[in-house]
Amino acid sequence: MDKKRVLSKIDELDSYLAELDTIKPVNFEEYGNSVEKKRACERLLQISIEAVVDMCNMIISGLKLGLPANEEEILNKLENKRVISKEMKKILTKMKGFRNILVHKYGAVDDELVFEMLPEKSEDFEKFREEILRFLEKF
Repeated sequence: MDKKRVLSKIDELDSYLAELDTIKPVNFEEYGNSVEKKRACERLLQISIEAVVDMCNMIISGLKLGLPANEEEILNKLENKRVISKEMKKILTKMKGFRNILVHKYGAVDDELVFEMLPEKSEDFEKFREEILRFLEKF
């Protein structure tokens, strides 16, 4: 497995999250009154989730776990190989669903939901990062 590529993707994720922290509004009123902030937050969340999915795919490929039939199988394989925890698998499943809402229902995205998820998602990304780094140390 190419650890450097995974670590590079972690750096990419960290840069997205740092950027999100700099633009994240302090309250919902500020968020709701700025189309630019809303769209920037949505986009940064989307590409952050995509970076997570990319890392998952890199690890699957690097461990030669076979071609997954779907995204759910990716998470099953990672959990079975103890790359991620059962809790993380649940978090990533929700994350993928949230990404799909952002991408496919862009005009119907619930602004309040996105705003409320900003701190929660930041914690989820950090937990994912920690689990992947622990795995890479053992590998």
